[in-house]
This record gives sequence, structure tokens and C-alpha cells, in this order.
Amino acid sequence: MESRANAEVPEQVNAVQTRIKVLTVDDHPLLREGIAAVLEGQPDLQLVGEATNGREAIDKFRACLPDVVLMDLQMPEMNGIDAIAAIRSEYPDARIVVLTTYKGDMQAIRAFKAGASGYLLKSMLRKELLDTIRLVHAGKKRIPPEIASEIAEHHSDDTLTQREIEVLQHVATGAANKMVAGHLGISEETVKAHMRSILAKLSANDRTHAVMIALKRGIIEL
Repeated sequence: MESRANAEVPEQVNAVQTRIKVLTVDDHPLLREGIAAVLEGQPDLQLVGEATNGREAIDKFRACLPDVVLMDLQMPEMNGIDAIAAIRSEYPDARIVVLTTYKGDMQAIRAFKAGASGYLLKSMLRKELLDTIRLVHAGKKRIPPEIASEIAEHHSDDTLTQREIEVLQHVATGAANKMVAGHLGISEETVKAHMRSILAKLSANDRTHAVMIALKRGIIEL
């Protein structure tokens, strides 16, 4: 009996060691609680930490060294994109899954450029969260078909320059050209030239249409 019990110990220890350690980063406590409840019932997954913003995520990553991070994009103090880039610069093998409500292709492109391994809409969590964690942990990437389709659709589009994004961000708040020019320290004519370029690149009919397209694609935020 004693030898059999001793023989089982290494198997139990090994089972614990092979659990996938997960860190959740989101400023909404209800979402974190929901994820925790889902992970609790999984024998191969273990929640090792939670963070409420990007800066906290970096500290928690160093402390917990998780196998997979679930990262929100819109958070106070430091957003998810910047946090992903910071973590990956320090831990190049870090595996991070973006959790977001935004379907825009530009948000996804920024996330993957920063080093994300997966991209999951929060509306999909109930059905796809667990499989996504396991898939990313196995070294694969995960992107929803509708997001992949959006990226493919706009792949050949001319991208807005940083200045054009800044102009459109101000326009989205309702600012007139003169006010935008004052904010950015450029002439009103330059603002108008940027807007003409923006309308052409986004195939937009007018300023309002351009803002709507940019918000939908995640080019700008409100």
C-alpha cells in the first residue's frame, strides 16, 4: 500500500505542474469574476493573477510568469496594446490573447504587431475562451473569422498617416477645421488637405462618414 501511494505522488505533482497558468487583465470586475468562474472548473487551467490596467499587468506578469495572458484593450493608465508591447519586449515568448468588444481590423492589426497571439471578442467568451487559451498555449494563433475577413478586405487600402489619424480624432469630437488646426499647430489649409486625403483613403462621403468608418475599424477611439 505504501509503495503504491508513493508511486502516485509524482503523477499528482506532474499534473499540477502541467496546468496552464492564466493571468486576466481587465478593468471590469464582473468580467474578471466571470473568467475566474469558468477557469475554476477546468483541471488543466489555473488562474494565477488578475490586473486592472496595463501597468499592473506588467507587474503581475513578472510576479506570476503566466503561460497565457487574457488582455483587454481599453483600460485606464496604460492600454492593452502598450502593455502587450512592454511585456513582449521583456518576455519575448509571452503568449497573450486580446479580449475586446471591438471588431475593427486596425485594432487587431495593432494587437498582433504588438505581439498578441490571439484575438477574441468578448461576445465569444462563453463558447471559445477555453479552446483559445489551450490553442495559444500550444503555440498557435487565434483570430475570429470575421476579424480575419475585415483584415483581408482592407489589406490593400492606403493606411492613414499618424497626422491624418490625429486630425480625424479631433474631427470626431466635433471640432471644426480651424479648431483642429489650433490644436495641432498647423494651418487650416493643411487640415483641409489632410481631410481630403482621409476621405479618399476611407472611401468616405463626408467628415461624419469618415469618422464612422474610422471608429468601426478601430482607427480612432472616442
